[in-house]
Amino acid sequence: MPKKVLVTGGAGFIGSHLVDKLIELDHRVRVFDNLEPQVHGDKQEIPNYLNKECEFIRGDIRSREKLKRALEGVEIIFHQAALVGVGQSMYEIERYIEANTLGTANLLDILANEKHNSVEKLIVASSMSIYGEGKYSCKNCGIVFPKLRSLEQLRKRDWEMKCPICRRSLVCLATDEDKPLYPTSVYAISKRDQEEMCLNIGRAYGIPTVALRYFNVYGPRQALSNPYTGVAAIFSARIKNHHNPIIFEDGLQSRDFIYVTDIVQADILAMEKEEANFEVFNVGTGRKLTILDIANILIEKLGKDELHPEIVSKYREGDIRHCYADISKIKEKLGYKPEVKFEEGISKLINWAKKQKAVDRFEKSKKELEKKRLTI
Repeated sequence: MPKKVLVTGGAGFIGSHLVDKLIELDHRVRVFDNLEPQVHGDKQEIPNYLNKECEFIRGDIRSREKLKRALEGVEIIFHQAALVGVGQSMYEIERYIEANTLGTANLLDILANEKHNSVEKLIVASSMSIYGEGKYSCKNCGIVFPKLRSLEQLRKRDWEMKCPICRRSLVCLATDEDKPLYPTSVYAISKRDQEEMCLNIGRAYGIPTVALRYFNVYGPRQALSNPYTGVAAIFSARIKNHHNPIIFEDGLQSRDFIYVTDIVQADILAMEKEEANFEVFNVGTGRKLTILDIANILIEKLGKDELHPEIVSKYREGDIRHCYADISKIKEKLGYKPEVKFEEGISKLINWAKKQKAVDRFEKSKKELEKKRLTI
């Protein structure tokens, strides 16, 4: 049965793909978005890719009156609105907390204190960043959950994780939803805030709520000129501008890269399945790739063989070493199955990126991190 759906942040990368799918499924969709300049450019124009069949309301998630109007008659809420960027969050602290934590608080305060009888479900976009480091195995001590690497270790350029008990080298395992949370950046802390507040208020007020912990999302429409977006988009912008992709540490740090339409698949399942209510789910592929792999693949596919990954052997505050998803829970409970293999998805990203104008702003962001002494 068609629903009236609100997508906060619906003009963004993931949100716009979700809007397309919802409209394809005959739902009536309203988008609430402030058209953040860092994502949409200084002119803050509605992007051409945004589905013309949606209703668009321009507004900031912190604006109570505009958000109240956007919530009128809504049955399903997808809360996608957030500032994204680990490095930037470590010095634009107030801006990230205001947008992500207080913006979410504004949404929940309206649900708690205003009439919202029509709201049937809330799905919040959480993040794998709230885990901090992933799950590891020690030959001596079994399953362990290390936190931050010591400054002494990092200054020695000894990048791999050590057992917090016996100091032996560790093996990275797939991270499941029961792993203790230890966010290592302001961005990650704000995403944990979003998840926990939504689940808490949803349960208190009888609004079925689902938190989806997205892993590293990539695909068309990711802002190529935003130096704080996903690594695939950042590297693409560098390479298109004939610059070497810059890699922190040694490039062997690993992540789980998931194509945007598989994220949307999980969103729709969370909306449709009662089994999702009041649960948290990883949304990834269960496959890990190194950052060096990503750089080399993009150089090859963009046809820039004269370039090479530039490894700077520095640590950036907020970064982790390894984390990839255990997706057994979402597969078993919701029937989720990632459909786009990385080799296929990266080709789709490249085909799109080749047609886009990309301003490489990475050097400016790198200098800002160095100025703030956020690299070691």
